[in-house]
Amino acid sequence: MNDASQLSLTQSYGPIFMIVAFSLFIAVTMFTLASLLGPKNPTPEKAIPYECGSESTGAAHVKQSVKFYLTAILFVVFDIEAIFLYPWAVLFQRLGVTGLVEMLVFLTVLTAALVYCWKKGALEWQT
Repeated sequence: MNDASQLSLTQSYGPIFMIVAFSLFIAVTMFTLASLLGPKNPTPEKAIPYECGSESTGAAHVKQSVKFYLTAILFVVFDIEAIFLYPWAVLFQRLGVTGLVEMLVFLTVLTAALVYCWKKGALEWQT
């Protein structure tokens, strides 16, 4: 490839940087305007910590159980893995048998990981 056919870094990534900068500008502007112009009516009832519909009990810095983090990590992993199914489904006919076999291998590995986590008890929620 010659230099004329390659886009410069600014031409390639410029629009992306502009979108990110504009998004950050909008977010900061909205937050600032809400903080400055929004109503400020603090009451003792509004100042109470609120957790899932019940009043919080215990210390503020209680360590979470490892099960909580395991469940969160497993959710993220399997959620991200499921996202890979959408592009494959869109390109299913173009990928042909090779794409089908690769996805079956992918789903087999994913299922094996899920069964392993299930057998180890990582999906059991214990308080």
